[in-house]
Amino acid sequence: MADSARSVQRTYLVLTLLSTLASSFIWGINTIFLLDVGLPQLDGLEVTRRLRANRATRALPVILLTAHGTIDSAKEALRRGAFDYLQKPFERDTLLGTIKRALGTLDRIDVEIISASPKMEAVKKMILKVARSSSTVLIRGESGTGKELIARAIHNQSPRSSEMFQAVNCAAINENLLESELFGHEKGSFTGAHADKKGLFEVADRGTLFLDEVAELDVSMQAKLLRALQERRIRRVGGTYEIPVDVRVVAATNRDLRAMVADGRFRDDLYYRVNVLSIDVPPLRERREDIHVLLDYFLKKHTRNTSRLVKGLTPETKRIMLDYAWPGNVRQLESAIERAILLCEGDMITPEDLPLEVQQETKGTTAGAFKLPPEGISFEEVEKNLILQAMDQTEYNITKAAKLLGLTFRTLQYRLEKFGIKKPDGKEGEPTEE
Repeated sequence: MADSARSVQRTYLVLTLLSTLASSFIWGINTIFLLDVGLPQLDGLEVTRRLRANRATRALPVILLTAHGTIDSAKEALRRGAFDYLQKPFERDTLLGTIKRALGTLDRIDVEIISASPKMEAVKKMILKVARSSSTVLIRGESGTGKELIARAIHNQSPRSSEMFQAVNCAAINENLLESELFGHEKGSFTGAHADKKGLFEVADRGTLFLDEVAELDVSMQAKLLRALQERRIRRVGGTYEIPVDVRVVAATNRDLRAMVADGRFRDDLYYRVNVLSIDVPPLRERREDIHVLLDYFLKKHTRNTSRLVKGLTPETKRIMLDYAWPGNVRQLESAIERAILLCEGDMITPEDLPLEVQQETKGTTAGAFKLPPEGISFEEVEKNLILQAMDQTEYNITKAAKLLGLTFRTLQYRLEKFGIKKPDGKEGEPTEE
């Protein structure tokens, strides 16, 4: 009877694995290993050790299957680099969920940064420089500028490229769940913790961990992240021992962390820990040369993906796209192109195929109507005059004035200092941020 049960279990495992692999193209699989700890000749621990020691397989996840009596061995395997373990018997959904999480670690996107502007070429050079080290990197830039793409490029150019790249959006996860997501948890540590779970620091061991929107961490999580970076050790939620980790952290933010430090909203010691190396990504409106090449790239990409026969953009459509400020940056540009291809009724994208906000803003702009006088102008005087108008309209609020001018907060702050612009007499204090 026992042999029959084991036979059913083996058949179930094979069928489940084949079913998972058959649907894996949706998830983008390469390879995973599903091993029993109690293998007859080489046990699962030894196989795991050999897989991790081989450069060709060290980045591939290993899931161990274990009976109750070998749980301690399975925990040891986790410390040696296994992805996770399952205690027999287990539910089908539990196995599929674990496999799906493992498949997620195999996300090896080939990074191609499309650009033609000097500013982005400088960013590419900086990527190559910072990739050589294991120091933390802070990527600063507005939403949609491609900060995660740059983080992946750093990883792919680094000595850690054969290991895991893991990404987490710190603003998208509840603070209690985020601790478990980053550091893992022990079975029974809270309601719903039915098994031990490795956090992203462990999963990305010897690889790269990308912390997007790091400015959104609350004070408690800031302290825990600082300790992990300083000590290179983490403790799972509910755990009693520390686990050494070797992770290169790349953080990103669209906020002014220095201002947050000054206001007491971000720890200064954490700021200096994550800002060892930094990369500033310019917004799309400050590198308009890139709009041309990005339009061509996204047109080819989404035409191919949707099998639509769209050849290009009409001259008027291209002019509108080039004049628009793109507050959502590259992400917004790609979304606009994808939408236009789906709505386009002919073989050329017309202005009517564009999102309404793009059409309406460019119809109201006066930039194209400006005529340069024969005698020429002082560009700096025009720039200074526009800044003064924006500051006056917003009662010297830098954040609001920057939005009116289509500039970043940092860029406007630099230009205010450059032109020596301060609040006029009768208005106390310096220009405000909020």
